[in-house]
Amino acid sequence: MNDVIQLLQSHRSIRKFTDQGIEQSVVEELIKAGQSAATSSFIQACTVIQVAKGERRDRLAELANNQAYVADAPVFLVFCADMHRHKVACEQHDAEMLSGFTEQFLTASVDVALFAQNVVVAAESLGLGICYIGALRNKIDAVADLLELPELVYPVFGLCLGYPAQDPEVKPRLPVSVVLKQEHYNEEGNSESLVGYDAHVNAYYRSRSETQKDLTWTGQIAGMLQKEARPHMLKFLKEKGFLLR
Repeated sequence: MNDVIQLLQSHRSIRKFTDQGIEQSVVEELIKAGQSAATSSFIQACTVIQVAKGERRDRLAELANNQAYVADAPVFLVFCADMHRHKVACEQHDAEMLSGFTEQFLTASVDVALFAQNVVVAAESLGLGICYIGALRNKIDAVADLLELPELVYPVFGLCLGYPAQDPEVKPRLPVSVVLKQEHYNEEGNSESLVGYDAHVNAYYRSRSETQKDLTWTGQIAGMLQKEARPHMLKFLKEKGFLLR
């Protein structure tokens, strides 16, 4: 196994950071790494907003479930799916942009995820820790207003960056046999594999160094998917010009 694969397989979310800062030149190199990710039809539909510590960052932390590490991380980035500049590009050529298509929403959102994951891998290769912050979507209207996002731009997630002040265990992933299928989708052996995986996850949760709990993966998923999943998102996205057709 080479160093890149080992780095990828050792990923953990880091929620406690040292006071050591990150040079802005490093942040910009990480963004360049993000820009090097694959992009659908060269649309490059990701904009990143760096928010310094202060009132705006504190407000983002409050909107994201009062997660202290959002306020405390040396660097905090907000990754946005951005089709607004594509509208500007069309206007420069006196062309009317046909927007609102579900496919445009999907390709822009995928572009953001690919971009961000490149940033994460690059950051971890430098010894930095990261934590994605999907909770920005809890009160997405307020986040969009705070960041002054125009039409056809929405915040997909945030990202905390800093030097780790903790060393959490790697969370076990699903068995490859459950995820990798040959030739067609099938569920053969999945149930048996999930029983073993549940035992593995339960042992991880019960023995990890912080916030132990008695939980399995299927139990966690069953509990989570009995709750509404940000039902306000559809209305917000339509108001921003997405998912209209």
